[in-house]
Amino acid sequence: MTKSEGFKPTVAVLPPDISAYRDGNTGIPYVTTFDSGKPGPHVMVNALTHGNELCGAHALCFLFEQNVRPPKGKLTLSFANVAAFSRFDKHQPFASRFVDEDFNRLWNDEVLDDARQSQELARAREFRPLVARVDYLLDIHSMHLPSPALVLTGLQERSLRLAQAVGIPSYVVLDEGHQAGRRMRDYNAFSDPHSAKTALLVECGQHWVQSSVDVARATALYFLRECGIVDAEFCAAHLPVSEKQPQTVVEVSTPVTITSTEFRFAEDYRGFETIKEAGSLIAYDGDQEIRTPYDDCVLVMPTATERAKPGQTGVRLGRVIA
Repeated sequence: MTKSEGFKPTVAVLPPDISAYRDGNTGIPYVTTFDSGKPGPHVMVNALTHGNELCGAHALCFLFEQNVRPPKGKLTLSFANVAAFSRFDKHQPFASRFVDEDFNRLWNDEVLDDARQSQELARAREFRPLVARVDYLLDIHSMHLPSPALVLTGLQERSLRLAQAVGIPSYVVLDEGHQAGRRMRDYNAFSDPHSAKTALLVECGQHWVQSSVDVARATALYFLRECGIVDAEFCAAHLPVSEKQPQTVVEVSTPVTITSTEFRFAEDYRGFETIKEAGSLIAYDGDQEIRTPYDDCVLVMPTATERAKPGQTGVRLGRVIA
């Protein structure tokens, strides 16, 4: 058994109280939009796409507490899967990722218009008109394993440019997405090469550690600075000066989709390991060996083996391009 198979993170960060934001002002529970009354972009920061990823909720509470308001355009602060979040139990922290299904695999119109019902589908259908109106979206997440924080940009050049302008985290990953379903970050115009609408998904590090909250808050503030919502002085007043580091850009070429119930890694991988030689064994999927397709292959977001299921992404394989 590798370390990742038995990895049990400590729950050092607990859920914040978000009850004050239940009513919001949009007609969608737990969604608040601040309208400057002046022309400008509609910017959205979203938390709790997964109910047990708490760092984004803490970051949004900070923005509310600091009375952040847009000088032009609109700012929306949203808590997504509050049904799952309400079930969070520090003794079973993985159980509240979702209620019925993954909220972040539902984001195409064919799925959203289907007759099928679930709590996550109902919530996504509530969110859809809002997400369709937004010009800039930051979706805040965290990870099971203690991997370095990263931002997932998708394949649009404008998303990469925004991630580099934001400047954190230190890893930027260009990826197409999951075979299991489309993410909110990729919904409609966000993945349209002819649109200007831009979305980023940040993975702030390991669940339930203080550093994930710090990364979430810093990324949200730098994102809002680039979108014209807050200024550099506001960021400087609330963030350490050492927050930014040089970024490494990794382009994913091959997502490894799990096909069996017997998926396991050959070594203890936590993320961003570089495997020097092509053909190196990195995992087993039942009887199938998974080997690196090229030299200097970077492993992005390896799943924890005990959580691996058919149809999920086991790991993404990529190359450093910048």
